[in-house]
Amino acid sequence: MSTVLETEEQQALRAAVAALGKRYGRDYMTSVVRDGAHPRELWTEAAKLGYLGVNLPEEYGGGGGGMAELSIVLEELGAAGSPLLMMVVSPAICGTVIARFGTDAQKRQWLPGLADGSLTMAFGITEPDAGSNSHRITTTARKDGEDWLLTGRKVFVSGVDIADATLIVGRTEDARSGRLKPCLFIVPRDAPGFGRSRIDMELQAPEKQFELVLDDVRLPAEALVGEEDAGLLQLFAGLNPERIMTAAFGIGMGRYALARAVEYAKTRQVWKEPIGSHQAIAHPLAQAHIELELARLMMQKAARLYDDGDDTGAGEAANMAKYAAGEACVKAVDQAVHTLGGNGLTREYGLASLITAARVARIAPVSREMILNYVSHQSLGLPRSY
Repeated sequence: MSTVLETEEQQALRAAVAALGKRYGRDYMTSVVRDGAHPRELWTEAAKLGYLGVNLPEEYGGGGGGMAELSIVLEELGAAGSPLLMMVVSPAICGTVIARFGTDAQKRQWLPGLADGSLTMAFGITEPDAGSNSHRITTTARKDGEDWLLTGRKVFVSGVDIADATLIVGRTEDARSGRLKPCLFIVPRDAPGFGRSRIDMELQAPEKQFELVLDDVRLPAEALVGEEDAGLLQLFAGLNPERIMTAAFGIGMGRYALARAVEYAKTRQVWKEPIGSHQAIAHPLAQAHIELELARLMMQKAARLYDDGDDTGAGEAANMAKYAAGEACVKAVDQAVHTLGGNGLTREYGLASLITAARVARIAPVSREMILNYVSHQSLGLPRSY
C-alpha cells in the first residue's frame, strides 16, 4: 500500500492505529457482537491514545488535525477487523458541526468529552417517510417563549443507547416566507418526550439501530447549534465528513476481507500449486485491490478539500469517495468469500457476516442512486429528474 500522498505524521498515525487494531482484531469485535455489548475497551484505548478526537481543535483536547487523520484511524481499525462505527457519528459529524458552528458554551460542554471518548453523541436525520429526501423532513421546531419545542420521528439512528445526546436535524419555519428550513438541535438522552425503540436488524454489529419519537421535547434556546438561518451550511458541514468516514469504513472492511482471501489463496493447495497461482483466483483479487486503492485516492482528495475549507469541492469528492468505497467494499467481500468457497461461509473464517455489513456502505448514509443523482446534477449539469 502506497502512502506517498500522506505526511510523515499521517503515516506514523496509520502505523500506530494499525498496531492498535491488530491487538483487538476481528475476534474481539465478534465476541462483542455475540455478547450484545459495545466495544468499550477499544473505544477507551483509542480515545486515550488521542485517536478519536484527532480531528477536533487542540484547545478543546483534540489533536488539531482533520478528516484526513480521522479517516486514517477508522480505515486502519477496519482493516484490522475492528471498526468503530460511532467514529462516523460522534467525532466526525457531531464534533465537526459543533467545532465549526457551536457557541463557545457548546464547544466547552461537548468537544473535550467527544475528544477523549468520555462523551458520545448520536446523529438523527433519516425519517420514516422521507428516506433520502432531506427536503421532506417533517421533524419541526417551534418557538415557545425562549424555548424550542421539537416534534417528529427519526429512524436508523445508531448508538442512541450509549449516546449522551443526539444531534437532531429538524426544521423551523421562516417567519418571512413561511417555508421550512433545516436546523440542528442537541437533544439530551434523558429529555422528557424523547423516546427510543430498538430496530431488530439482521446486521451483526455492536452498534444498535433505533427509531426515535420526539413528542414536544422542550429544549432551551442554547440547544440550537449555530445560526437559525444557516441551516443548510451547517448540515452539509456534517454530511461531508459522514461520507468521507463511510468511505473509510468501507475501504477498511474491504481491505480486511481481501487480506484474509489473499492469505488463504497463498496457502490453500488443491492441485500442485496454491490456488492463488491460478488467474481465475488471482485476477479478481488484484482487481479488488485496485478498486480499493482508487477509492482511497478519492477519499484522500475529499478529506484534503474538506480540511482546506473547500466545502463545495469536498461535497463532490466526498460523494464520489463514498460511492467508490461502497462498490469496492462489496466486491472485495464477495470475492473474498468466493475465494474461500465453502470455508467462506463458516463461522471459523468470519467472512460471511461481512456480506451483510458490506451492503451498509452502499445503502447508508445515502444510497448510491442518490449519489448518482448528485453527480449527474451537480457535476455534469444534467436536468433534474425530481
